[in-house]
Amino acid sequence: MGLNSAIEWTESTWNPVTGCTKISPGCAHCYAERMAVRLQAMGQRNYVNGFGVTLHRQMLRLPLKWKKPQLVFVNSMSDLFHEDVPDKFIAQVFDVMKRAPWHGFQVLTKRSARLAEMAPSLPWPKNVWMGVTVENQDYIGRIDDLRKTSAVVKFISFEPLIGPVDGADLDEIDWAIVGGESGPGARAMGKEWVISLRDQCKKANVPFFFKQWGGVRKKLAGRSLQGKTYNEMPNALRRHPPLGPLLVPGPKDQLRQPRIGQTTGGNP
Repeated sequence: MGLNSAIEWTESTWNPVTGCTKISPGCAHCYAERMAVRLQAMGQRNYVNGFGVTLHRQMLRLPLKWKKPQLVFVNSMSDLFHEDVPDKFIAQVFDVMKRAPWHGFQVLTKRSARLAEMAPSLPWPKNVWMGVTVENQDYIGRIDDLRKTSAVVKFISFEPLIGPVDGADLDEIDWAIVGGESGPGARAMGKEWVISLRDQCKKANVPFFFKQWGGVRKKLAGRSLQGKTYNEMPNALRRHPPLGPLLVPGPKDQLRQPRIGQTTGGNP
């Protein structure tokens, strides 16, 4: 965890919680679970429990020590709204995010019911982006739970996309990420599923970020869709920027100021 994340749509990761349990088909080949096992074998002290849900109170203040503004993915190795994470601890995480307005924080969950239940009691500063994962049509209801929050930036991660998602209601949604599964046992993603989501986003004026085709050799598969690389970022970032000169990720060979609705490669 820390600065210089390899994840294409963020800059850093912060893991005050590690470990999780499977809740839906998208979890079947969890990258975080594989990584936790490796880190445990290496003797990394935050992973003595492997992939068991573990709170790391000593990590709570970490973003306050990062002076350079960052986009920070919260709990890349867990789910903040897991049932084993106490309400009080979730509130403490939100408090830290509120106290670090120079960063942008990206929170992503599959446990949208708990998110919706807790949303009225949580602070929603402008620098907190809230997202849900929707891996196929069966979990489209998570988007409705997301809309119940007061997050300024609401986003959907269609990753790993393991089935088509048709007729998604993208009202009040600020950003969509789409990506295929990668690593051992990766399930194939249909090209038509990706094109459909891109077109749904375009129709709804929702910025579209295509992360990867995935597969066992994801780097070879790349992330070009019909000759373009989609790095679009939330329009809401321009409407409600965090304090400070926040950078947002483009292709990983550079960081740049936001250019909303950007695609690279091919013709626009």
